[in-house]
Amino acid sequence: MKTVGFGDAALDYLAAWDLQREVHAAVVAGDPDTVLMLEHPAVFTAGKRTDDHERPAFLGERRAPVIDVDRGGKITFHGPGQLVGYPIVTLPDHVLVVDYVRRIEEALIGVCGDLGLATARVPGRSGVWLQADGERPERKIAAIGIRVSRGVTMHGFALNCDVDLSWYERFVPCGIADAGVTSLTEELGRDVTVAEVVPLVQRRLGELLAWAAYTPTPDYEPRPEPGRRSSADAPADLRVPVLNPLR
Repeated sequence: MKTVGFGDAALDYLAAWDLQREVHAAVVAGDPDTVLMLEHPAVFTAGKRTDDHERPAFLGERRAPVIDVDRGGKITFHGPGQLVGYPIVTLPDHVLVVDYVRRIEEALIGVCGDLGLATARVPGRSGVWLQADGERPERKIAAIGIRVSRGVTMHGFALNCDVDLSWYERFVPCGIADAGVTSLTEELGRDVTVAEVVPLVQRRLGELLAWAAYTPTPDYEPRPEPGRRSSADAPADLRVPVLNPLR
């Protein structure tokens, strides 16, 4: 695993995307798998299913670029205080795309558990979630959006550590209006930094991406993603890899 840039050295999104392409080409050619871990300066990235009305509304001078990307899913935010991971790994023949996504989710669920926070999956919605607690709705703490080309993954996950949650007020994250977004800091009532979380993610990902069998955390109640037909089905862009070559 490779740490790339954090804090004042956070890596611009487009530079990181170029780096992903370089590493992806090398892994396709036979180099070892790797996971890039970093922070980004504030940026919105719009996946292939993003509708125009889902793009952020900017009021005043506080703005961030919006970049269209080639991963699945809808629009999300990256910024300081959020640990971003880009696993660039060759999928074994016995690991389907949806199985790979579930392993990333399980790793992040394990990280939250290491910190004393109970989380799980919501079938029909990718990512890692907390249950509604009476005063607050279901809320996402980690987002996942991937692409697979030539059998090798790219893009990945974003785990909210001490990110400024006010950025999420400018758009509907992942197009899901009936749920919230949260962070480790918000939920645990103390400052949880990216630096604290990095070694936990490294350990958990190392375990899950070794491709051994594992016992998944029990799911929360299934819920449909907006526009989906079945609450029990995983999002379609997680079931079918993108097969066209990288550009």
